[in-house]
Amino acid sequence: MDLGIKGKTALVLGASQGLGEAIARKLAEEGADLVLAARNEEALQANAQNLSREFGTKATAVSVDLSDPAAVATFAARVRNEFQPDMHVANAGGPPPSVSTGVAPEVWQKSAQMLLFSIIQVIEAAAEPMKAKGWGRILAIGSSGVIQPIPNLAVSNTIRGAVAGFCKTLSAEVAGSGITVNMILPGKIDTARVGQLDTARAGREGKTLEQVRSEIAASLPIKRYGKPEEFAAVAAFLLSEPAGYVTGQMTRVDGGMIRSI
Repeated sequence: MDLGIKGKTALVLGASQGLGEAIARKLAEEGADLVLAARNEEALQANAQNLSREFGTKATAVSVDLSDPAAVATFAARVRNEFQPDMHVANAGGPPPSVSTGVAPEVWQKSAQMLLFSIIQVIEAAAEPMKAKGWGRILAIGSSGVIQPIPNLAVSNTIRGAVAGFCKTLSAEVAGSGITVNMILPGKIDTARVGQLDTARAGREGKTLEQVRSEIAASLPIKRYGKPEEFAAVAAFLLSEPAGYVTGQMTRVDGGMIRSI
């Protein structure tokens, strides 16, 4: 299938590793130019160079700390006036594990800034040039915790739920301008972040990491962790021309982990 995005520009946040990196690679494979953003400038530059060399697309690396409001304001201005993306992948790293109560106020504040307020600010900046073009794709990476809260991830469950509400509201407001807004929900995709959570669980339960991963895989209907490239393929479709009638949706890529309809 031709995704119709060759020559278009995609802004991918959190593109230095994990799901963001996987999506950036898939979009480059489809011929899209890239603006890669994250805190780790060294990793970003390496990714940009590798993708440009491998796929012949233009890839620009921009270091930004989503927990820094001033840095985000500067970055958003560049998104609006300089980068003017056709596609935007809204992605940020997860907050530390915790239960619902006893979380330090600074953890709530930093997490809300990074996962909610900064995401909203950058989405708004990206949407403006999309409106002018009459075409755009916005895709937020969420979590299965939006649908079924994940134990010991209270901060993530709470804030990502707010992002889901924002995206659903925005989708109706910009649909008439040719812009789709969707959220994609990963389950147990085999990334460094999931590895960190599994390691923390192993410590809490007094088990080895191998035991925890084996138990988790056995609990999934598909009996294995997902691959980043599998997740990225679904994301790329939602960012594509053929997906122009899909908006306001939350798409699960979780191997059947969430059992509800």
